[in-house]
Amino acid sequence: MGDPKGFLKVKRREGGYRPVEERINDYHEVEIQLDESGRREQASRCMDCGVAFCHWSCPLGNIMPEWQDALYRGDWKYAYEILQQTNNFPEFTGRVCPALCEASCVLAVNDEPVTIRQNEWFVIDKAWELGLVKPRIPQNRTGKKVAVIGGGPAGLAAADNLNQFGHTVTLFEAEANVGGFVRYGIPDFKLDKKVIERRIGLMEEEGVVFRTSTRVGKDIASESLLKDYDAVCITIGARKPRDLVCEGRDTGGIHMAYDYLSQQNKSCSGEKVCRESLIQALDKDVVVIGGGDTGSDCVGTANRQGARSVYQLELLPQPPAHRTEDMPWPLWPRLHKVSSSHKEGCVRLWSVSTKRIESDSEGNVKKIHGVKVQWDKDESGRFVMKEVPGSDFTLNADLVLLAMGFVHPEHDGPVNDLGLEKDERGNIKVDSSFKTSVDPVFAAGDARRGASLVVYAIDEGRRVAAEIDQYLLS
Repeated sequence: MGDPKGFLKVKRREGGYRPVEERINDYHEVEIQLDESGRREQASRCMDCGVAFCHWSCPLGNIMPEWQDALYRGDWKYAYEILQQTNNFPEFTGRVCPALCEASCVLAVNDEPVTIRQNEWFVIDKAWELGLVKPRIPQNRTGKKVAVIGGGPAGLAAADNLNQFGHTVTLFEAEANVGGFVRYGIPDFKLDKKVIERRIGLMEEEGVVFRTSTRVGKDIASESLLKDYDAVCITIGARKPRDLVCEGRDTGGIHMAYDYLSQQNKSCSGEKVCRESLIQALDKDVVVIGGGDTGSDCVGTANRQGARSVYQLELLPQPPAHRTEDMPWPLWPRLHKVSSSHKEGCVRLWSVSTKRIESDSEGNVKKIHGVKVQWDKDESGRFVMKEVPGSDFTLNADLVLLAMGFVHPEHDGPVNDLGLEKDERGNIKVDSSFKTSVDPVFAAGDARRGASLVVYAIDEGRRVAAEIDQYLLS
């Protein structure tokens, strides 16, 4: 390493966020970067460990020590080349990945891990700025054609690698623009969609064909792809949302989080949104049910739309602030997380269950009735939820957003059309080579593993591309 004692001399320092009073009035990215000298100084903290646990914990196997060293030395070309070897879209993960690598950094033993995620973001943006990211047009074509269904990170990674292998790739996307949940589910204030458009433009130059506003199973027959292509890769994500089961669920003013977030993202990018079905939080008491990142994104969006108040409810207990004995390093710890959206204004309630939704005279949501719960282990060691007597509470609510995760991919369309076998959770079942029960159909990403992180989706897209390549050339 350029400075083997950097971690002893330099403390961890993050870029931070734009001021709340500024960012709450727009949808521009809230996170800011250190300047070049500050970022290079942070890269000097990488210890070049004998066993790089950051590399071990990253689903993509990113080679952190090498490109951290290149960043420290200001060798942007080398840093970019190393980063691009394992990650197709570091500009995505650098902005929205929860940084599994940082949790297993050796310096995380003292809660001072290297700022790997922000360093990654800086390297790829610098590479774009300097013109280092250039089209890689395959010199030879195999004559094989592959259809990729779904334009999220898994589908994009699969299409990118398959194209580089020399196959002719057509990616079908139901929405007007490519990006999947990264485009429509993650707000612009976390990831500016120009970042996606920049990458899509590059992939088009390299030869990938994108057919947007084309829903397979509706606009084009699923079966026709089996005739027209040598292989089909399904990467449609896990879009079937987990629903709320309680009295009054059919009350007006209750919406799925993705519907709410996608509308706002479409508005930000100039896509047409039906005004009659527009979901707005202006001057409303908003309750978000679900304590994860999607719920946090709803909080930030509601605040920007001018909500009167925002509550976020979570069924599970509040996680600890620091590692406990059952979350030892270098494993990923489930810790209490305060996002930039939470800091903008939100009341968070933990260990609560929604009992009943009360409506007004017009059939719209008026109040939420909930109760505190506690979690205890039964005789088998499993956690069981019990209501706390006398802990009932009521919240005013004009808008309720359900952000409780997703259960499996939508089955309508290619899954049912092609008769693909599903596992016990409703995901597409595949073998060790990502092959489904129907030849020559493959599946990867959330459609196969269930709702997960962007970094896992990119990894599966890369791996399924390698398997399809082997299949086509065998």
